Amino acid sequence: MLIGLTYDLRDDYRGMGYPEEALAEFDSPETIQAVEETLNALGYETVRIGHIRHLAERLVAGGRWDLVFNIAEGLTGRSREAQVPALLEAYNIPYVFSDPLTCAATLDKGVAKSLVRDVGIPTAPFTVLSEPADLAAFNMIYPVFVKPLAEGTGKGCERASKVSNARELKAAAQSIWRRFNQPAIAEPYLPGREFTVGITGNGRSAEIIAVMEINLLPTADAGVYSLLNKEECESRVHYALAGDAEAIAAGQVALRSYRALGCRDAARVDIRSDGNANPMFLEVNPLAGIHPAHSDLPILSTLAGISYSALIARIMDAAKSRYGLTGKVEPALCSL
Repeated sequence: MLIGLTYDLRDDYRGMGYPEEALAEFDSPETIQAVEETLNALGYETVRIGHIRHLAERLVAGGRWDLVFNIAEGLTGRSREAQVPALLEAYNIPYVFSDPLTCAATLDKGVAKSLVRDVGIPTAPFTVLSEPADLAAFNMIYPVFVKPLAEGTGKGCERASKVSNARELKAAAQSIWRRFNQPAIAEPYLPGREFTVGITGNGRSAEIIAVMEINLLPTADAGVYSLLNKEECESRVHYALAGDAEAIAAGQVALRSYRALGCRDAARVDIRSDGNANPMFLEVNPLAGIHPAHSDLPILSTLAGISYSALIARIMDAAKSRYGLTGKVEPALCSL
């Protein structure tokens, strides 16, 4: 079975003048090598495709694959994570992970929170800040947390994200508008425990891998799972599996959110509790980072006794089952 690999490498964009913060969601060569070697060890033939422009070139030239393992984040636009899935669907090529609608809806945190809220899943109230008039009309009780509306990997999450007054709110929102050219989202600061939940499978058969608690060390940016804390997690964060009543409740919030948002094959859902130990939906990552030692999904899987190879196998089996590719599939005739 021939598997195409679509992805965005940080190295591919550094020479184009993009700042490091803009590349935070993109992958390292080590991640692609780990995915490819694992797929090969599982018996799959692989071909590296790369980012969406390379994919488009190969499709026009006649390239085809039995299945595409897609972790491409996209570079521009509010629906950037949906671009590769949409292109693959246009050519009727099966692929791993969520479809364009889910990828677009979940990247916009306001849309995702509205959807889960409408089916009764607990999430904190929020306000989208798009222009100065939104600041003038803001009426939430402080402290609140301010972050970009459509980013991941902790981009734009920092010490200054927790604001205590109107002056700090204005500074945080303006910083996001300037740096990311998009609206900000503000919600009450949740002072409770923070969890991230790994899930694999589809629909009613989707299941929780594990609930992992994120504990910030004294060396970390306090109170926020920031981009810097994530990038330097080895010295700033202690990860531990959690199985108490609050963690179990967090897992159920995550699983309900996964299903409500139509996530496929695997994803990671972020949860944070309020001051009364009630877990609240924060966001879902339908294209979760997959570096074997540095990304949250493989980390929590390893802590749960699931090897990196077993995790990739679960993801592939879920995708193949969706497409009815459960039996032996001959390699594609063309693999440009």
